[in-house]
Amino acid sequence: MNAATQRLAFPFAALIGQTPLQQALLLAAIDPGLGGVLVSGPRGTAKSTAARALAELLPEGQLVNLPLGASEDRLIGTLDIETVLRDGSVRFSPGLLAKAHRGVLYVDEVNLLPDALVDALLDAAASGVNTIERDGVSHSHDASFVLIGTMNPEEGELRPQLIDRFGLMVGLQNCFEPQVRQQIVKARLAFDLDPQGFRAGYTQQQETYVQRIHAAREVLPQLDFDDAVHAHVSALCIDAAVDGLRADLVMLRAARALAALEQAAAVTTEHVERVAESVLMHRRHDRETRAGGDARESEAPRQVVDDADAASSPSSLDSTSSAAAAGDSDWGYLSPQPAGVAQVKGVIPLNAKKR
Repeated sequence: MNAATQRLAFPFAALIGQTPLQQALLLAAIDPGLGGVLVSGPRGTAKSTAARALAELLPEGQLVNLPLGASEDRLIGTLDIETVLRDGSVRFSPGLLAKAHRGVLYVDEVNLLPDALVDALLDAAASGVNTIERDGVSHSHDASFVLIGTMNPEEGELRPQLIDRFGLMVGLQNCFEPQVRQQIVKARLAFDLDPQGFRAGYTQQQETYVQRIHAAREVLPQLDFDDAVHAHVSALCIDAAVDGLRADLVMLRAARALAALEQAAAVTTEHVERVAESVLMHRRHDRETRAGGDARESEAPRQVVDDADAASSPSSLDSTSSAAAAGDSDWGYLSPQPAGVAQVKGVIPLNAKKR
């Protein structure tokens, strides 16, 4: 595609009111092994605009779109088994993961993709390698890319097992600040009227971003974590009641990427604090709710026994009803009620002898 027909991207430096999203995208660009960025928000909140803007800052400047109707073969590539059997050589036809290497793989409405495709792209995003296996034959190639998935929560959520595998998440909201809205609209109109002229005003800032990403990648392996950073990460993840240890690992890597972006001498707890929300947003649980649910499950059998005993004692029944009214049992739960036994005339017991 030549320069005349190529669609010009809105400058990353010109994005307005998107600071958390810009930070998350830059961190993923510095360390693609974070597992990508999930961007959740309503229509018209510049999700795709930000993805295209980031791609321009990367070495290849490549943005690859994964359409909703894509097959698994189109995503990961195919192997020609007949060639292997005939010549003993592997003939590989690359897919979108190979094309996205060193660039951005953008998946709009990722929550509507089949789970198998989401699994495949998340595996490649985390490992940086794509492996295709067919009938005992395998082929691997580098697939280091920044994964950006967007979704509108009104159209459905991702399964918890999949959403957890995205490294970072940013939630966008509609803007109701008049001045900010006006700034965004004015910038967009100016860009649409004269894209090249608008971009020229951000040339220096764009180049600065490119240099910062390159420098951060260079120093990233040299930064380590001291015990204070580890302790702070553990405390935040425990307080959020996250599942597993993925949150701890991602938070450490994100804090390191942020320190590298700022050319800091060491990773500090301040870096951890600044990345914590994007790491925990899609992993956080309510500890009290979870603890309460576990307690109810463990006490359910004992509750049955207690209720059976309560049914035989009016005093116990009163105390049980009081406890339920106080909120100690599930909402809507009705305690057993005593029932009288009445004799019915004209009914012959089954074990009565005939006279």
